[in-house]
Amino acid sequence: MAEIEVKNLSNEVVGKLELSDQVFKVPINEHLIWEAVKHYADSLRAGTASTKTRAEVSGSGKKLWRQKGTGRARIGSVRSPLWRHGGTVHGPKPRSYDFSFPRKKLRGALRSALSAKFGENALTVVEDFVLENPKTREFQKKLQGLIGAGKVLVVNNGDNPNLRLSSRNLPDVKLVPGTGVNIKDLVNHRAVVFSREAILQVQEVLSR
Repeated sequence: MAEIEVKNLSNEVVGKLELSDQVFKVPINEHLIWEAVKHYADSLRAGTASTKTRAEVSGSGKKLWRQKGTGRARIGSVRSPLWRHGGTVHGPKPRSYDFSFPRKKLRGALRSALSAKFGENALTVVEDFVLENPKTREFQKKLQGLIGAGKVLVVNNGDNPNLRLSSRNLPDVKLVPGTGVNIKDLVNHRAVVFSREAILQVQEVLSR
């Protein structure tokens, strides 16, 4: 079993926690992580880009001049794609970029990402996020004491107003519940700080 120290916000070790090898010590599959990140990013794309075809641009459909005898190139309509202000050929139209991604692969990618964080010592577990007051500067100092500088993902279950208010103005800190952990956040943040309750919840879901 993988074992990790449990700390308090003062960076003092208050216990140890055994973690499942099936979640935190699996072989790292970089391609699977890439696929999962791409799926997550594509699902967020608006897909609203749109261009007008020759049937949609404004302009008369009348033939501008006779076919032969003028010395000019033949032309049927001012809406031709060859002309300025004409329609666009094969341009983008509104569509969904989302695609099917099996749940089994997604969970495998999350296991790989968590295993990578665990192997890099970029994963920290605290007993609980106990904050007496919603003070952003104090919370920032506590985080720096735990993991140093860099972007950090904080995972905590339940409603903790002091934690929410203390973290919301820190640009390099993102607070999510255990059910809100996603592959893109794991990849984009240098370190992850779990509460004891949250990491056990994530482990239970990914062990299925």
